[in-house]
Amino acid sequence: MKLQPYVHFEGRCDEAIEFYKTAIGAKVTMLMRFNQCSEPMSNMNPAMGEKVMHANLMIGDSELLVSDGHCRGEANFAGFELTLNVATEAEAEKLFGALAEGGKVMMPLAKTFFSPKFGMLTDRFGIAWMVIVQ
Repeated sequence: MKLQPYVHFEGRCDEAIEFYKTAIGAKVTMLMRFNQCSEPMSNMNPAMGEKVMHANLMIGDSELLVSDGHCRGEANFAGFELTLNVATEAEAEKLFGALAEGGKVMMPLAKTFFSPKFGMLTDRFGIAWMVIVQ
């Protein structure tokens, strides 16, 4: 069994993919746009054709599934956080800083009783992240 988060960016998926490629080294392993669907969807707005229907991102050893969803406007990411477990303090600082660009730091990266570096932030898309040195 495998658990995979699936995140809908409601029209900003291409922008999010590019951000995560730069910020945390995400690699696109699959991407399909709505206009590439083999069976046309009768309720699809033609303006959604170039939007991301489904994409797989590899982030380290983990896979994140992403989409533009229904392109209904503002995405609402509540009730969860994505966590990056890293091996070194330098890596934590680099990734935390990159994810925080254009976002909001909730808890600065610092030493805690359970980790040499731990921090929490919300990125520019509204995704909450925790970065922790194992």
